Amino acid sequence: MKYLKYLLVGIFFGIILVKSEAVSWFRIYEMFRFQSFHMYGIIGTAVISGILFLQISKRIALKNVRGTQLDAPKKEKGFIRYLIGGAIFGLGWALIGACPGPMYILLGTGVYSMIIVIIAALLGTFLYGVIKSKLPH
Repeated sequence: MKYLKYLLVGIFFGIILVKSEAVSWFRIYEMFRFQSFHMYGIIGTAVISGILFLQISKRIALKNVRGTQLDAPKKEKGFIRYLIGGAIFGLGWALIGACPGPMYILLGTGVYSMIIVIIAALLGTFLYGVIKSKLPH
């Protein structure tokens, strides 16, 4: 019962992504071929909303439900690792037609082939955790 609110917010968010066609393979295909502004508009709106929320939360010292102040941790400097990681993420997104969040939403809408993608993503995450200490960061 404690996590019911998170489940309901997730379901609501999934419905919004389906209705806005953000999980549509065709829309993602259009985006990667630079044929439509639709997905760039959705992603841009999310980025701008995130920036505004972080700035407002810093200025008014916004606190979470436990009373601790919200704080975004500082990221390590580096260009190459973000470039390589972004390229791998983008290639996977283009190949599969979905980024990690919508994979679960697509499974919920009946695209059962996403089970293979989810298993592969979890396997890749596990593999990264195993070899992370051996990689240059």
